[in-house]
Amino acid sequence: MNAPTDHILTAREVCQQLRDAALGLASLQCLQAQPASGVMQVQIDGWQLSLDIEHGHLHHCQRCQSPDGRVYEPGLRYGTDPVYLLSTWELARIERLLGA
Repeated sequence: MNAPTDHILTAREVCQQLRDAALGLASLQCLQAQPASGVMQVQIDGWQLSLDIEHGHLHHCQRCQSPDGRVYEPGLRYGTDPVYLLSTWELARIERLLGA
């Protein structure tokens, strides 16, 4: 898939949405119950995220689409996964929100 670069989200942009949710600045809504392992769909203030859960822990972000239609997919651009940019506290907070 070759998406124009102006339509691609960076890992940092996606990470900021996760950070805002961890800090309570944005609302994280689970669109399904958290699986023990597998892909979980969530929404953060209009951003649609597909998060990979392994053994009850957030592993990585498979996909994200912003409200304006830009997308993040690991294969579209070389870089670090947004989940890896979170602090330990932020990651733990997101995992608690996902399990709530």
